[in-house]
Amino acid sequence: MAAINKRYEFVYLFDVENGNPNGDPDAGNLPRIDPETGHGLVTDVCLKRKVRNYVEIIKEGKKYYNIYVKEKAVLSTVRKPAYDTEEIKGLKKEAEKIEVARKWMCRHFFDVRTFGAVMSTKENNCGQVRGPVQFNFARSIEPVMPQEISITRMAVETEREAKEQSGDNRTMGRKHIVPYGLYRAEGYISAYLANGNKGTGFSEEDLDLLWKALVNMFDHDHSAARGKMNARKLIVFEHSTALGNAPAHKLFDLVTVTRSNGNEKPARAFSDYTVSVNRDNVPVPGGVHLEEKI
Repeated sequence: MAAINKRYEFVYLFDVENGNPNGDPDAGNLPRIDPETGHGLVTDVCLKRKVRNYVEIIKEGKKYYNIYVKEKAVLSTVRKPAYDTEEIKGLKKEAEKIEVARKWMCRHFFDVRTFGAVMSTKENNCGQVRGPVQFNFARSIEPVMPQEISITRMAVETEREAKEQSGDNRTMGRKHIVPYGLYRAEGYISAYLANGNKGTGFSEEDLDLLWKALVNMFDHDHSAARGKMNARKLIVFEHSTALGNAPAHKLFDLVTVTRSNGNEKPARAFSDYTVSVNRDNVPVPGGVHLEEKI
């Protein structure tokens, strides 16, 4: 599989309804918020996790599409097969072994060659990989207002709890939700970090799989905590060269999101917004092709 030879940027819009898109474990799992503006946040790590999960489901362990960072993995053990190859066994210099192991990991693990990884610990050292695909934090278009909802389970865990409640057997709990939020994330794909001797080998096939993951990943990630989450827009800027034909921020500025019903009431649906591409008739820079995947 040949590595990509063009630069890409993309704008990704997704929303949440009555759910918690990305809880903060240091704040009682409350939805992440920018405290100065009230805008909701979703980390790049959260989005990458969903991409990984989608690829793992779709590829089902197919060769070259394994996932390195997955739930309950012991990373040094996952890296061990890289050191069991005949090519490495014949090498004496540590630096040469690390380089061969790094290439082996990029070849066999989709998330390593896509997002990169730090694998330079003492046991089964596979070096460090800078991934060609990177996300910014997603930020809600408008401030969100998280709510704390009390919930009841009509059961208890132990006999002791049942006795203390005289058989009422009721457990109280809480859920944290965002009634509605439309989030915008932006991303970058570097041909230079995919190509060459130090590149990861991120290919056109990998790129196509990434787009499919961003379009479909929320459909395979539903849970009671996350509520209703949907991918709404995926707008891709494809450059004609590896170096690129325009600064990323100028391309991102071509995509604007505005309220379609004014601000007199809180937004509660995607239809409350209008997404415009090139609204001000600013020409798309030469050498850049714009495509809406959703």
